[in-house]
Amino acid sequence: MSMHIVLTGGGSAGHVTPHLALLPYFQEKGCTVEYIGSKTGIEKEIITEAGLPYHGISSGKLRRYFSLKNFSDPFRILGGYFEAKKILRKSKPDVLFSKGGYVSVPVVFAAHSLGIPVVMHESDYTPGLANKLCLPKAEKICFSFEAAAAEIPAEKAVVTGAPVRASLLSGSRSAGLAHLGFSGQKPVLLIMGGSLGALSVNIALDEIMDWLLEQFDVVHIRGNGKLNAELNKRSGYVQYEYVSEGLEDIFAASDLMISRAGSNAIFELLALRLPNLLIPLPLEASRGDQILNARYFEKMGYSDVLMQNDITPEVLKAHITALCEHAPAMRAAMEQSPMAEGAKNVAQVIFEVAESHHA
Repeated sequence: MSMHIVLTGGGSAGHVTPHLALLPYFQEKGCTVEYIGSKTGIEKEIITEAGLPYHGISSGKLRRYFSLKNFSDPFRILGGYFEAKKILRKSKPDVLFSKGGYVSVPVVFAAHSLGIPVVMHESDYTPGLANKLCLPKAEKICFSFEAAAAEIPAEKAVVTGAPVRASLLSGSRSAGLAHLGFSGQKPVLLIMGGSLGALSVNIALDEIMDWLLEQFDVVHIRGNGKLNAELNKRSGYVQYEYVSEGLEDIFAASDLMISRAGSNAIFELLALRLPNLLIPLPLEASRGDQILNARYFEKMGYSDVLMQNDITPEVLKAHITALCEHAPAMRAAMEQSPMAEGAKNVAQVIFEVAESHHA
């Protein structure tokens, strides 16, 4: 009998792309897979492109701060709970796997109320609010960082690493350079702001673009609606809002990277062994998890770190110069890392939980 798995999670690409890393393992086992996400989130686009059946439900954001939406969102979350329950009752999955994000809360609660076992994955150093609410409902919680698992009862916690798509590691440098129109004579600097784009970082980088282009060919993934038309004509500069096709070739062509410090992104950098400068989301724009992630990677020797609030054109130049110097040592440290087979480990936990309920 083939296994039936429902996936959930959303809000940013980081709550969605790990699911794609698991799909080859599900396909190998002949599993039936469906996805429940929000009606309008980025997850809908990514999941339907991957060819999975997609169910959209109402979702509201859980905020720790005051907003007028705090009054309407609980009703949306409640609506989402009943919608999710209806979908799950009909599809009768063996297991629900949640990657977190606010859309996952009503889905996890609905699954738990129907006796469907729940497996979760927490990528960050500290669980987000959505995952905190869901922890009691989960049978197993997979963690990227060992430190995060320490807070959880031992029988529930499994340290798996982060699921990284195997396809990301299979790129071709020559195909990447050809796609970008670069000669390969200069080192390639890849700048990525995360799927929500880092506007302030983009602006600071644009200010030093002349200096950058003297030394590098630059690929800049800027985020939705954040392209800078003035830079289109520059030789050695290519910009995108978001890349879904050919990202593995762009990674293979890149020598250095500047990135946000979301845990999926940094585990991808580790898997790719790509020397990097991390600019974590500042405290006022997040709950500080990216800062913890970045400091941990810095301590391990995998990354350099620059705080967003410290950025000036001169500071940015100094950090990029230092990154060039540190790159060989970073690459060596990443080679030594017990390469997280995160996707395989997480898939294993999902299968074990589903099978234990069949037994």
